[in-house]
Amino acid sequence: MSIFDALKMIGGLCLFLFGMNIMGQALERRAGSRLRTTLEKMTGKTMTGFLTGLMITAIIQSSSATTVMVVGFVNSGLMTLRQAINVIMGANIGTTVTAWLLSLGGISGDTLWVQLLKPSSFTPVLALVGIILYMFCKDGKKNDTGMILLGFATLMFGMETMSGSVSGLRDVPAFRQMFIAFTNPVLGVLAGAVLTGIIQSSSASVGILQALALSGQVTYGAAIPIIMGQNIGTCVTALISSVGTSKNAKRAAVVHLSFNVIGTIVWLSVFCIVRAVASPAILGESATMYGIAIAHSAFNILCTAILLPASGMLERLAIRIVPDGKNAEGEATLDERLLATPPLALEQCRVVAEDMAYYASGAMKSAMACITNYDRKTTDQVREAENMTDKYEDMLGTYLLKLGAEPLSDGASEEVTELLKLIGDFERIGDHAVNIVESAQELHDKQLGFSAPAQEELSVMTAAVSEVLDMAIKAFAEADINAAKCVEPLEQVVDDLKDELRTRHILRMKKGECSIETGFVWSDLLTNFERVSDHCSNVALGVLDAQKHTLSVHKTQHERADDPDFDTAYHRYSEKYAI
Repeated sequence: MSIFDALKMIGGLCLFLFGMNIMGQALERRAGSRLRTTLEKMTGKTMTGFLTGLMITAIIQSSSATTVMVVGFVNSGLMTLRQAINVIMGANIGTTVTAWLLSLGGISGDTLWVQLLKPSSFTPVLALVGIILYMFCKDGKKNDTGMILLGFATLMFGMETMSGSVSGLRDVPAFRQMFIAFTNPVLGVLAGAVLTGIIQSSSASVGILQALALSGQVTYGAAIPIIMGQNIGTCVTALISSVGTSKNAKRAAVVHLSFNVIGTIVWLSVFCIVRAVASPAILGESATMYGIAIAHSAFNILCTAILLPASGMLERLAIRIVPDGKNAEGEATLDERLLATPPLALEQCRVVAEDMAYYASGAMKSAMACITNYDRKTTDQVREAENMTDKYEDMLGTYLLKLGAEPLSDGASEEVTELLKLIGDFERIGDHAVNIVESAQELHDKQLGFSAPAQEELSVMTAAVSEVLDMAIKAFAEADINAAKCVEPLEQVVDDLKDELRTRHILRMKKGECSIETGFVWSDLLTNFERVSDHCSNVALGVLDAQKHTLSVHKTQHERADDPDFDTAYHRYSEKYAI
């Protein structure tokens, strides 16, 4: 093997790793909406989670990427640890698809159909289609499809380059001796683990092993322990990604490592016993690309077969390794690991935004209760909830801006814009809740009170505001279009109530039934109620905009005002909240 063969092998390896990387990233983006739908439908059932992990990994061609996403899901509260365990097991089988694709390079034969199945025949066509889609199409999905095809063509070209360059290793004694050493199972496992840990991809390391097998010096006795070690090395990515995450996220990474280590110990022991007792001849034969793919698949399937029923044991083991500390886990956070898969990052943002919406709604309802039943503890809770909405707004705003810098589909870009607008409305609802408790505190401290008619009018207003708030939150959290359509007419009723109640209070002050000082507090309360209903209107209109992909609140508002159903709903709410 000359220096030029070595350079050719290095170049082929670089192209192979680069092609696998860009293909995997493009597959994640292209399949993002499908992954999000799958995540939303996921349940705690063992087989559902297992099949989900298998399918996702088969789509994006990387168990490491799947496991990193799982760590992010658990860290963000989108997935439980038990669900994560099942998905991780499925991912270990899904990753074997890559080895089967790469084994196409080992096809031999002179017939036309056999020649067409060889990568050297069809990858140029894929590369041509890919470059056309990538360079000449403006649609993001077509660009990603082009990148997938280009990545696949690049990795297959790199694989062929590596395969061609290692043919000279057949006659190198040192190379032969190296693989004789790897027939020691422990050394083989260590070699596979170290190689995979360095390149952080078991699919890539299996591909490298397949390329080296073409030299004829890699026996099955050496290849099988290396394959086992590769499964341990791939855990490095998940372990690194779990740094700085919640305890459950760390446990998910530990489960991935435990699963592969236990599986390797069990089947390596079986392998050593069989080799010592039976000494099967196949272990001394030269491995083929197909043979390595079969061994890789068989090992992962056998590991899953013995450990899938024991997922509860793995969960308990992970909890023992990463025990609960004195401090409880905090609220769900936004995990930047998911930024590479925008649809999943958006799902995470929506979950956190829903938490923010419920904080704002809870603060507002507690504040309204304080007006007639003042309680110091409740006012402190309202202020604490408002601080949480401020925190959520900063966190979500920063994360969404980072997400906006990623390559997004038109739908994802619209959703980012919608969330950026709506989190401002939720934060302002929290602010108005604090304003209301301050008015309630003023009434309490100055020993002021409203007249009986004013108290009845106040109960009507707070009931209307409470309903419009509930409908707006429901419209956002459940994407409920019917609830969103009902918000605008009720918001108009709240506006009318504000004007009417302000007028009535002025008349009472003229008659001496209410004081001027109480009148100022009354005016502040009405203003805050009206503005809360305005923010609820913004939320509902944002939901309607998202459905129609318009992102024009004013246009949607005018369309709602001209809708015959608007008048029907308006009259219904006017009668319901008549004074």
